[in-house]
Amino acid sequence: MNRFERFPASGEAELRYLDGDFRVVRPGTYVRCAVTGEAIPLDELRYWSVDLQEAYASPQAVLARHYPDRISPG
Repeated sequence: MNRFERFPASGEAELRYLDGDFRVVRPGTYVRCAVTGEAIPLDELRYWSVDLQEAYASPQAVLARHYPDRISPG
């Protein structure tokens, strides 16, 4: 499966983050940002960490995770 496919199940999905793609472990319609807790619809998911296996809502959230002393999420 890839990020452009839609899933009939509702609720939070569980994903395995890969380089440039992700695999659905448990179907759902969204994942939570690891920094802000914001729900991210799967069709809008653009940022994640393969090493940390977590999703991010925005580039600012990525920076906040990797450089917490330099930027705040927002």
